[in-house]
Amino acid sequence: MRYVLAAVAILGIAFGLATIAHGEADDSPGLQLIGVVLVIGAVVFGIRNVRGGS
Repeated sequence: MRYVLAAVAILGIAFGLATIAHGEADDSPGLQLIGVVLVIGAVVFGIRNVRGGS
């Protein structure tokens, strides 16, 4: 189960980075902010799952 949650976190980071890149190409600061929030959320989600937090 831990591997599945790690994969979800990695996919969230990848999707967030793609969103940031697309927002930068489209000159959209809102889309870039959404990408940053996705990346930060995925990193926090991954760290909490690795450490075993609730």
